[in-house]
Amino acid sequence: MGQVRHLLEGKKVSGVVSIAPSAPVLDALRLMAEHGIGAVLVMDGQKLVGILSERDYARKVVLLGRTSATTPVSEIMSHEVVCARPSDDVHQCMQVMTEKRVRHLPILDHKEVVGLVSIGDLVKAVIDDQKTELRHLQDYITS
Repeated sequence: MGQVRHLLEGKKVSGVVSIAPSAPVLDALRLMAEHGIGAVLVMDGQKLVGILSERDYARKVVLLGRTSATTPVSEIMSHEVVCARPSDDVHQCMQVMTEKRVRHLPILDHKEVVGLVSIGDLVKAVIDDQKTELRHLQDYITS
């Protein structure tokens, strides 16, 4: 199985989609909708300080009666962010995400954020890899 860096190269959302911790949650929701993503990184300049997901919004704004227009991202973001490196294996990342019960994994090269992968990205990579292996096996058997 390949490294996470190969997944980042093939993603439709290139680069890093982020928002400042002081921004209203509504801006983060708009950003996620605009890019078709389920989480956004929270950055203070170049420093990763958290992550905000649709799950955070549902549980910490909607259920608590807050408003997304007046609540800052910093109040509902997840502060403890589980990260991976570009050289990490896809299976390792899936294992970490399962153990830590997270759906999004920021990718850091040293301390610089270079991307974000979701559990869906990793599952797709595994399925694509299995399809390729199956095709090779079928070609071997029929030749």
